[in-house]
This record gives sequence, C-alpha cells and structure tokens, in this order.
Amino acid sequence: MIHTHWELGRLTGEPVLTSHRTVGDLAGYWQDADAARAVASRPLYSTYAYHPQPDGTPGAVLWGSTILHPGDVGGEYHMTRGHFHVDPTRGELIIVAQGTGELVLMTRDRQAHTVALHPGVTYWIDGALAHRTINTGHEDLIFWCAWPADCGHDYAAIEEEGFSLRRFRA
Repeated sequence: MIHTHWELGRLTGEPVLTSHRTVGDLAGYWQDADAARAVASRPLYSTYAYHPQPDGTPGAVLWGSTILHPGDVGGEYHMTRGHFHVDPTRGELIIVAQGTGELVLMTRDRQAHTVALHPGVTYWIDGALAHRTINTGHEDLIFWCAWPADCGHDYAAIEEEGFSLRRFRA
C-alpha cells in the first residue's frame, strides 16, 4: 500500500519508485550548453511513481507525481525531458496541485503549442503528442499524472531532436 501526499507531491510506501534529475542529467536539452554545464549539479525535478502492475501490462493504470523546481538555465525555464508515447492511442491525465507553468505539446511533425498550468488544472494529454512541463513560476510546480501501463515512453526522439518550442524568462 502507498500513501498520496497531495500537498507535498510525494508518494510514500512500498513499492514507490523515485527518480531525481539535475540540470546536468538534461545536458543535451538546454539551448545554452555552457550555462547548463555551470549549474549541472543543480536539482531540477523529482518523480514519484506507483506501479500496481508491471510497466507494459495492458489495462493497468500507473500513478505518480513530478516536483519541478523553479529556475532557469541561461534564461530558459526549468523543464522536464518530455516524451512521446510509443502507442499514440494511449493518453495521459495531468492534475496540477501547486505552482505555475506550461505544458508543451508537440506533434510528430513538430507543431507545438502550450497549455497554461496552475493549481486545479486537469488536462487530458492526447497520446499522439509529445509532452513536457515547464516551471514559469517562483515555487515548485507539483503535478500528478495517471497513464496506461502499456503506453510506452519514447524519450529518444526528444533527446535527438528536442522540442520545436522553448520558453525563456523575459
């Protein structure tokens, strides 16, 4: 059994999977590579996930959260890696608990747009769209997600070509 700490953006209990990313973990993603190297050890975001069934199990739903810290790298807002779903018929639900930011959505032909994120926003992400979150605020952006275990995650496409839309501090 696990426990959901809505206000903290964390899951506790067994078996919760956690991951912590730094700016350096996204070294090839930032427009200003020198600025990224200068702050490579800076904490960027943490994820907490509950897989009641193994990843890839048809019909299973997985649950988790992301805490994306505020800040920028060379003026570019802190962001998550982003990914496509391998199965474009499998979408994802996002629910924002705290903070402000943007959800960047991009088609395979690189057409991109954003959706504003703030507490209370619930948004269904079409499985055919790549998605990443950006923290444009001054506090942690905390959001919860639910996704089908058999959606698959294609991070390589984003790592190789990036997103066609970037956000910078004014």
